Amino acid sequence: MTSSDSIPREVLPIPDRKPVVLTTYEATDPDTKFPPITPLRPPPGAPNVLVILLDDVGFGASSAFGGPCQTPTAERLAARGLRYNRFHTTALCSPSRAAMLSGRNHHTVGMGGITEIATAAPGYNSLRPNTCAPLAEILKLNGYSTAQFGKCHEVPVWETSPLGPFDQWPTGGGGFEYFYGFIGGETNQWDPAIYEGTTPIEPPKTAEEGYHFTDDMTDKAIAWVHQQKALMGDKPFFVYFAPGACHAPHHVAKEWSDKYKGKFDQGWDKLREEILARQKALGVIPENAELTQRPKEIPAWDDVDPKMKPVLARQMEVYAGFLEHTDHHVGRLIDTLKDLDILDDTLIYVIIGDNGASAEGTPNGTFNEMLMLNGITGVETPEFLTARIDQFGGPDAFNHYAVGWAHATDTPYQWTKQVASHWGGTRNGTIVHWPKGIKAKGEIRTQFCHVIDVAPTVLEAAGIPEPTIVNSVQQSPIEGTSMLYSFDSATAPERHELQYFEMFCNRGIYYKGWSAVTRHSTPWVIEKLSAFDDDVWELYDGSKDWTQARNLAKEMPEKLRELQRLWLIEATKYNVIPLDDRRVERFNPDIAGRPQLVKGNSQLLFGGMGRLSENSVVVMKNKSFSITAELEVPGNGAEGVIIAQGGKFGGLSLYAKGGKAKFAYNFFGLETFTTEATQAIPAGKHQVRMEFKYDGGGLAKGGNVTLYYDGNKVGEGRVEHTVPMAFSADETTDVGYESGTAVTRDYTPHSSRFSGKIDWVQIDLGKDDADHFISPEERLRVAMARQ
Repeated sequence: MTSSDSIPREVLPIPDRKPVVLTTYEATDPDTKFPPITPLRPPPGAPNVLVILLDDVGFGASSAFGGPCQTPTAERLAARGLRYNRFHTTALCSPSRAAMLSGRNHHTVGMGGITEIATAAPGYNSLRPNTCAPLAEILKLNGYSTAQFGKCHEVPVWETSPLGPFDQWPTGGGGFEYFYGFIGGETNQWDPAIYEGTTPIEPPKTAEEGYHFTDDMTDKAIAWVHQQKALMGDKPFFVYFAPGACHAPHHVAKEWSDKYKGKFDQGWDKLREEILARQKALGVIPENAELTQRPKEIPAWDDVDPKMKPVLARQMEVYAGFLEHTDHHVGRLIDTLKDLDILDDTLIYVIIGDNGASAEGTPNGTFNEMLMLNGITGVETPEFLTARIDQFGGPDAFNHYAVGWAHATDTPYQWTKQVASHWGGTRNGTIVHWPKGIKAKGEIRTQFCHVIDVAPTVLEAAGIPEPTIVNSVQQSPIEGTSMLYSFDSATAPERHELQYFEMFCNRGIYYKGWSAVTRHSTPWVIEKLSAFDDDVWELYDGSKDWTQARNLAKEMPEKLRELQRLWLIEATKYNVIPLDDRRVERFNPDIAGRPQLVKGNSQLLFGGMGRLSENSVVVMKNKSFSITAELEVPGNGAEGVIIAQGGKFGGLSLYAKGGKAKFAYNFFGLETFTTEATQAIPAGKHQVRMEFKYDGGGLAKGGNVTLYYDGNKVGEGRVEHTVPMAFSADETTDVGYESGTAVTRDYTPHSSRFSGKIDWVQIDLGKDDADHFISPEERLRVAMARQ
């Protein structure tokens, strides 16, 4: 946009300039004149900016793009704005978000995968270079107010503890002045792990009292916008609104999911045909677009066990209700802008998904996705799932739908999330709404666009130049292409003509309508992977084949080789090389080469410490361990949590109940093994200790539990099965209380506070302490060793 702005904005922060005026001796001198203090503002005409990014929603899910899930807010914005039907993401959440917020390719900013599998390689280390200042920082330093709400999955895992560092948190180095949301890939929508800025806080209500995170974060966003406009009405804002929906767990009240009762009984194959017909009627795909074939790895609906079909249909009903519920709350935020009379002058992006629909729920779906993520199979039988059909979506579930629904909601394309080679993994319907800046209404735009195009579009719309220096650091060029040229021209030649794709070594290249792709791995299958040079490449002509349905590789080998070479050139340019298809190894920090917050075989914690992620605590899985706590027990007895890790879907807790020490091990919410002391903990200062002796012989085995007071045995028990990899994606470790959900029904988070004082808690791995007691000298040695 043109601007009459005269402030030099290429160097940020904008250098202060001392006025050159006559210096007088007395302020009362008539010649004493200073220019008034002028608060920094963006160039005249800069709009408010609202970027809405949904999670794990495929191209064919939303009704705004022909899907079965009703999204009237998205439809309303599309009617007064533009639908982009060739907008692309990276095929995974953290990379898409890092790319969008920086305007650079995901490997350029170190986000070649999620942060949990970061390696030392520059393209995969999850560290955004300081040469790539984020959009929020650029806007803030140009006079915007900035705020983020919802999901943030770009913080390196070793920086997620209460001590940070916070350089890559939203309100640290992310450029946002306010943040209300969660750190990580997902959270329990009924009981989330929330941060306000960098401070952990608890939800204001319980699920029983009607709490849901999407509702809560929307309330916070509305309150922030109200305050911003009340106090700084002349200052535009940048709001990034990123719900956890519709990522698993698919949590929504029955009143929303029950709207879809019976609407998916026809199954995913028929659903794809229905979506395709609606998409053509809407004009979001061409009339001649072909429906791609269902991969052989996904069963046909007709071949599904009839006992499973009601459960599978319910899974999709819950998902559809979750998406409509999210759209409703987006509508509340949009209505707020309308009530404030700023809707028409707010540039709004609605990006319906940060990747394709998620195929991470197994062919049968799951009631507790942590089972699948830990490789536990065979437990969730048709009978098991059927018995829990009415609990899907509620507080007792951590559910995810079946792969077939993910493929259906990516209609008309092949494949799903994680598969960056095909449009099913990367093409997401996107709406742009800005009545004061876009003359066209209700039109469709077909120019190729990518998530890295958002940042340069916002800067051009605001009249803000791409900075050359930010915080004294020379900046690398933004790699995206502004979409502004297409706002008022459906026929303008596309400017983003070249784009590589890579995720989990699924690879693709787009160039002037052509695409060459190769799929290296399948999201839900653990299999022996082929050598990269043995991967089979496909070739598609986008000018004739909208959906990548007609593979031309055999007919046009020279064209394929040309694009393969181009992919290699782009991959080398943007840190994609070396390709890395290791799986288990990348979860091991020693092998991957990323830092570990916690090292060694012992860890000392103190009373009141909490909200420690699993990455912040020594790993007690698949091995023997002990937990020793020094307590001061009041005269009326001990009650409450000493230390707890995880929650109701998997975890462990050492606590006091009725004065006695107890240890509970929760195996994925399926079974809880409890050991109780035979006597109460005496009043005064005492050590309470539990020891777990692992059976060995592989992962997830059981073991024996022994409880001690001051080195004397007071109880013993047995844990038959253990969790091999992770208790949770969002639950934490707490000392003296338990946040989130409770490991055991013996207490609630609200009643979990320890009644006495906890001086310290020490975790030891694999240590056989014959006297079952930790001396002050031993504790000091552990503390000093961790400095």
